[in-house]
Amino acid sequence: MVNSQASGVSSAPRSCAGCGGKIADRFLLFSMERYWHTRCLKCSCCQAQLGDIGTSCYSKGGMILCRSDYIRLFGHSGACSTCGQSIPANEMVMRAQGNAYHLKCFSCATCRTRLMPGDRFHYINGTIFCEHDRPGAVLLSSHLLPLQSSSVLTDQKVC
Repeated sequence: MVNSQASGVSSAPRSCAGCGGKIADRFLLFSMERYWHTRCLKCSCCQAQLGDIGTSCYSKGGMILCRSDYIRLFGHSGACSTCGQSIPANEMVMRAQGNAYHLKCFSCATCRTRLMPGDRFHYINGTIFCEHDRPGAVLLSSHLLPLQSSSVLTDQKVC
């Protein structure tokens, strides 16, 4: 994000990416290859005016975010519970039972099918199984209670 003063050079007024209005203010912001009124570049979550709280902003998943909300939503997730490798803060993750996983690592332990958002799965003793490969499926059909299923959730949350 660049905060710049409108120069005295005669040029066509720029349009604000936020409100669509002409920018005739003394100062304007340039972020994500677009120009903004200082009052229009806001965090999608907390609505803070980004020009007032820092010199950088973040964009992910169609949202414009302040540093605090970016870290809160997409911050460093630690290590992947499957492979043990670090998960960078800018990488999307899958979460289950408080654990984070690389997208490629969130798969059934039996058939290795990668699970996607909305897929049902079983989480048993720290291991993920697709709906079809849960251990003891034959026994469950007789008289034991079915295992509890969970829906896959990504790290993206609605603010």
